Amino acid sequence: MVPTSWRIGDGICKDGTGLTRRKCSIKGGYDSPGADRRGQKPLSLVGLYTRCPHPTPLHQPGPEDGRAPFPGRHPASSSKVEAARHAALKGCFTEEATALPAHAGARGAPLRLAKHFSEDRAVLSHWHQEAVEGPGAGDAARGFAAALGPAPCLPDLSSPFSCNPSQTPAASCSAADGELFWGPLLEVSRLLDGRLVREWVWGLGGAEAVGRNQGGAWDLLGHRWPWAKVPGTCLLTIHVLQAHGLPSKDLVTPSDCYVTLWLPSASSQQLQTRVVKNSRNPIWNQSFHFRIHSQLKNIVQLKVFDQDLLTKDDPLFSVLFDVGTLRAGESRRESFSLNPQGKEQLEVEFRLQNLTDCAERLVSNGILVARELSCLHVRLEKAGGQQGSEGRVQLVVPGSYEGPQEASVGAGSFRFHWPACWEQELSVQLQDAPQEQLKVPLRALPSDQVVRLVFPTSQEPLMKVELKKEEGPSELAVRLDCGPCAEERAFLSRRKQVVAKALKQALQLDGDLQEDEIPVVAVMATGGGIRAMTSLYGQLAGLKELGLLDCISCITGASGSTWALANLYEDPEWSQKDLAGPIESLKTQVTKSKLGVLAPSQLWRYRQELAERACLGHPTCFTTLWALINEALLHDEPHDHKLSDQREALSRGQNPLPIYCALNTKERNLTTFEFGEWCEFSPYEVGFPKYGAFIPSELFGSEFFMGRLTKRLPESRICFLEGIWSNLYAASLQDSLYWSSEPSQFWDRWAQAQASLDKEQVPLLNIEEPPTVASRIAEFFTDLLTWRPLAQATHNFLRGLSFHKDYFQHPHFSAWKATKLDGLPNQLTPAEPFLCLLDVGYLVNTSCPPLLRPTRDVDLILSLDYNLQGAFQQLQLLDRFCQEQGIPFPSISPSPEEQRQPRECHLFSDPARPDAPAVLHFPLVNASFREHSAPGVQRTAEAQEAGEVNLSSSDSPYHYLKVTYSREDMDKLLRLTHYNICNNQEQLLEALREAVRRRKQRRAE
Repeated sequence: MVPTSWRIGDGICKDGTGLTRRKCSIKGGYDSPGADRRGQKPLSLVGLYTRCPHPTPLHQPGPEDGRAPFPGRHPASSSKVEAARHAALKGCFTEEATALPAHAGARGAPLRLAKHFSEDRAVLSHWHQEAVEGPGAGDAARGFAAALGPAPCLPDLSSPFSCNPSQTPAASCSAADGELFWGPLLEVSRLLDGRLVREWVWGLGGAEAVGRNQGGAWDLLGHRWPWAKVPGTCLLTIHVLQAHGLPSKDLVTPSDCYVTLWLPSASSQQLQTRVVKNSRNPIWNQSFHFRIHSQLKNIVQLKVFDQDLLTKDDPLFSVLFDVGTLRAGESRRESFSLNPQGKEQLEVEFRLQNLTDCAERLVSNGILVARELSCLHVRLEKAGGQQGSEGRVQLVVPGSYEGPQEASVGAGSFRFHWPACWEQELSVQLQDAPQEQLKVPLRALPSDQVVRLVFPTSQEPLMKVELKKEEGPSELAVRLDCGPCAEERAFLSRRKQVVAKALKQALQLDGDLQEDEIPVVAVMATGGGIRAMTSLYGQLAGLKELGLLDCISCITGASGSTWALANLYEDPEWSQKDLAGPIESLKTQVTKSKLGVLAPSQLWRYRQELAERACLGHPTCFTTLWALINEALLHDEPHDHKLSDQREALSRGQNPLPIYCALNTKERNLTTFEFGEWCEFSPYEVGFPKYGAFIPSELFGSEFFMGRLTKRLPESRICFLEGIWSNLYAASLQDSLYWSSEPSQFWDRWAQAQASLDKEQVPLLNIEEPPTVASRIAEFFTDLLTWRPLAQATHNFLRGLSFHKDYFQHPHFSAWKATKLDGLPNQLTPAEPFLCLLDVGYLVNTSCPPLLRPTRDVDLILSLDYNLQGAFQQLQLLDRFCQEQGIPFPSISPSPEEQRQPRECHLFSDPARPDAPAVLHFPLVNASFREHSAPGVQRTAEAQEAGEVNLSSSDSPYHYLKVTYSREDMDKLLRLTHYNICNNQEQLLEALREAVRRRKQRRAE
């Protein structure tokens, strides 16, 4: 039976617009025919649709499109579209905005169809999940689907599931405005017997042609709904009443106390009560008002201070309060105490009121939220053509991305961006006369109109201020989604064809593999400077010789191994060629003298390029200089290659996908163990899996605010990224101690700290005690140990984004939340102006985390470990990290014999956990290579010396600080790593067979 499509029907509406209101019933549902709707809002399934028995065939995309086929569609005529718009504008139908919860797990929850109208688009249908109890409610979704036509795939709504609408095939389809179609609307991901299962819900869809990067939220039909308004705006009133028993920090008199209030989700400014002099029981009785949105995580911080005129004000205690614990319409009086027996108390009253007419446009992935922006253009001119000196002026919009700007008359236009919901004002201040200011409330300005004001100063000439307020950019340049981007999915689809062919040949399979039988095999390379770069070349050459390189879907690298990948991917066909040429070039660079990198001519070139980057707007930091020096160490001339250029090497799926790793941390006050966030780089995107936020790779380094691109900078050459990936110089003293000592003691403390963190929820209330003399001394030494004198700085593309109210429970955030600040959204990365990126080795020397994302679904990891401290040390640390975070990963438990004499290859797997990848581990060891020049070929007496490779941690010629190798050492390392791969061909083939078997088993289930 051919699925039926739908279109806008004909008929007469109550207001004569030419449309018929038709009712569609839901079996046992909320809006059944005949239901008494008196006193209720008009419900959802009052439709504008009639059956269209002859659907027009839709384009059937191939696998390379990354889309599922749509069986049919039928265009609505322009006259009917206009009629629908007219009906909406005339009030014939009630607009009802709906939003999808991040997780819906209520049993018997029907799907409800709601209609949206607007002046510039036809009917657009949304699915909405609404928890409803009662007999028959669980059949509602199926009843509605049956009314529409056959539904090949419907989810079991009685089991927990999460919706990922950004990955629906409809997201990239091409459809005209006003078209309606029947097809797969929603990809449902749910847990079934411990496995993640994806299903498609089919049904009716309204279409609008929208590009991938256009701003707006993904609706459940897979389309961008341009900034749908979300109700939930509230007025929060905080009434600071009084305090009791505050300690005195002054020698003679009681404290002079005041309270500060900071709610960064509602205002950029820190507000403050008046100061009450000489009182241990101050009474303030002051109210403060904030416009907040209930879908955001609103954490207000209240601090009590003792004012000092000569020294820094003394903090008495601090309170963090989650506004989300308040209900709309509720007033609550809280008495905050340091401890139950303590006398110190702060009394505050909170009141929350709904603002029904102030819905706000939001876009969210369930972790981060992007809000509307406003933009202000400011021009300064002389009034009336008067003559006189031109004074300098400071322009300030608090909380704006641009911050204070210095201006002069006639110097052009100045722009400010700020969240549209904030009640901000423009301050114009003469630098020569600070007391003279002009303040303009920005909410009072009309949109898209020029307003001219005269600044009545005492100086001549008078100044004319020209203002124009408009909506900020609606298009998001930051992709808020936890899954791979469309380009990566399309690449993997192309790469599967290459992998299937290679597996068939390598494993001598009788028939072709089906698409869902093709395993995802990845190579994971650790860091280790020149040693890692050289070893990776040798092992890739071994995989090439065995015919297994085309079985690899992606390669991840960290630190030194990223240098090898960056070199190889300059050639779009590198894996299809003999690697002898690239290896010979590598030998030339590694064995050459490095004294010239600090020659005067080179230093002058570094200085010139650093100055050019500063002029463009890149932050200045030592890492940029290190990147240029590192490029001179690895190449004879500067290379103009960029990360996005590597897309050419992926255009036909001819090479594996390269992914590069770094850590983001804080510049001071916290060690990398206390705050380290994984950041991944690919030719397609750069982003944080923890936050589900990614940007196109060519935009890394540009300036962003609230998810929008505010200033695009030219893409940096890849050498500057290599400097970040191998950035050892942003370390603190504490990081350096970890690097040079046994890591287990640090990891023990990390595990204890993780255990002490509340893993279930953001603290609803957190009270900090006032600092003591001992705590101030401890703070001094902590600052000393955690200060990063050579901290890296890159413009933060997460800057300004807010947190969703349920971000802490989001499964992707939960998997990667491993820092001290994860429960404190006001202090996480979106609050920082810059990222501080460094080498992953300061946490764990691995590039595995990108492969552990469930959306990448990796079956087998070839672990290439270049550590000299122990064959399993870093892999065991990764295992410990995964166990703590609940990330599926096999247990790394080598036997004592394997610890003493590790082999060239070790397999770790867990048959009881099908969601955990198998790991085939290749440590850097010299086992049988000492006696064999090739697999099965015994060394002669004359060749014994060639089998002696010094891999000791103390005096090895391959120490990570060594940047030049002798030709002999270079050859030994290349031959050893090549041999270790080729000598384990059977283990590799068996691991691949098992990966195929697991895929086939999953398909059968």
